Amino acid sequence: MRVVILGVGNILLSDEGLGVHAIERLPLAYSLPAAVEIIDGGTCGMEMLEALEDLDALIMVDAIRGGQPPGTPIRLLGDAVPVFFKTRLSPHQIGLCDVLATLELLGKAPKYTAILGAQPRSLALGMELSPEVENVIPTVLRMVVDELATLGIRVPQLTVTTCRDTPDGDSHDRPPLSRPFSRGGRREVRESRTRLSH
Repeated sequence: MRVVILGVGNILLSDEGLGVHAIERLPLAYSLPAAVEIIDGGTCGMEMLEALEDLDALIMVDAIRGGQPPGTPIRLLGDAVPVFFKTRLSPHQIGLCDVLATLELLGKAPKYTAILGAQPRSLALGMELSPEVENVIPTVLRMVVDELATLGIRVPQLTVTTCRDTPDGDSHDRPPLSRPFSRGGRREVRESRTRLSH
């Protein structure tokens, strides 16, 4: 089985970056098996095509406007997935919509797709998440783990789930993150995280 957890969003637009922030923390809290790959999709589009071909399951993590109070967890499956992309609320959603449509035409679409996330409060310029969205991230991570469980993939929680920044600038309680990476981290496919999407 081949499963990708794809975190998407623009970290320069506050809560728009929920998906990226969440997948960064996932391998710090849970021990992921080799069959599960984390990809930091950022605001990418068609360059993700090859990475998402012929998946058994695609689990996307993103900010989701569902008309709910800020920080409300949201899970989209089945017919709700294409409806989500038809709203085209942000540039990265347009790119993902094109990627999934192309995969469908090629006969290489994921067999199972889910979108997990939460209602954003602010999409204003800034790199900090709102308190409501920051506080819901552990719940979103648990949603990802539960989604994997529905696929028959057991993901144990790590003993150490937080990191402490030491005076020398190193974080000794967490595994190092590298770019690019797959298992236990993320494979970065964006051109740049520092460029605003227009």
